[in-house]
Amino acid sequence: MKAVRWTAYGPPEVLQLTDIPAPEAAQDEILVRIEAANIFTGDCEMRQFKVHPSLWLPIRLFMGVVKPRIPILGQEFSGTVVGVGSAVDEFAIGDEIFGSTGMKFGSYAEYLALPAKYPIIHKPPSISHIDASTISVGGLHALHFLRLAQLKENEHILMVGACGCIGTYAIQLAKLWGAKVTAIDSADKLAVLEQCGADRVIDYRELDFTDEDIRYDVIFDIVGTSNYSASLDCLKERGRYILANVGLGPSLRAKVTSRFTDFQVITRLARVSREELNEFAELVANGRVRAIIDKTYPLQKTVEAHQYIDDGNKKGHVVLLPSAQ
Repeated sequence: MKAVRWTAYGPPEVLQLTDIPAPEAAQDEILVRIEAANIFTGDCEMRQFKVHPSLWLPIRLFMGVVKPRIPILGQEFSGTVVGVGSAVDEFAIGDEIFGSTGMKFGSYAEYLALPAKYPIIHKPPSISHIDASTISVGGLHALHFLRLAQLKENEHILMVGACGCIGTYAIQLAKLWGAKVTAIDSADKLAVLEQCGADRVIDYRELDFTDEDIRYDVIFDIVGTSNYSASLDCLKERGRYILANVGLGPSLRAKVTSRFTDFQVITRLARVSREELNEFAELVANGRVRAIIDKTYPLQKTVEAHQYIDDGNKKGHVVLLPSAQ
């Protein structure tokens, strides 16, 4: 089979298209033909090993000190079951499924074998493989953080770095729940934010939201670029500050803030579950939220896809199509 192997930490060129033997399903595994694999920004950050300094050592030890020990990137997928282990009874050959590979990675390939117990569910027929491949990280993290923030109808939420995998879903969820949304990103992405339903959009290069005399019920920093203290000053009483991309230091600071002030600072990452996958898939299937697909690429253009994301161009989701070779 064809797969994109990750040979070293570095620029997109470290990703190499190769031919390797197709995996086989072990007793407790399923073998999936990958129809679509979302390129989550975290894949690109891991490729560069662009992690918070406080997390550098433990993640490096896990991923490989000198070079990556996990050969194939990709955490989200949608595909068709083509093989089933003898101990698996919840999936059958021909089932269309989607879900997350977690830290096993591996979806930048034509085939993937993984345990049937992983967060994988049957794909609703009305959802395309491309759309389904975007749900398990972007969709579920958006749902997770907005629920932790207890976002309510008529509240005002500000989202920083809103035009990515998480933000484009989070805007739609917030509007679905009756909130008012201000969304921040670069000028070339503002039209997409408006299409997602944002009430107001801000080009971060032109305006610093902390300079305005506006207070928010919730500030959701998806990309980790907001000023911590200045952002707290922009919250209403009992406001919530969500940090989706933090290291150990900010996490500890968040605990202190939450304990000794009336602000709540939220840093807890999501764990993908089948229950929430089903819940979010129903929202997509019913047309209540939709995947924002920017570009699709065949497997042989994975380097080009990663470069596009590294350059800061991505609007919503960029998806690989391994089976379209």
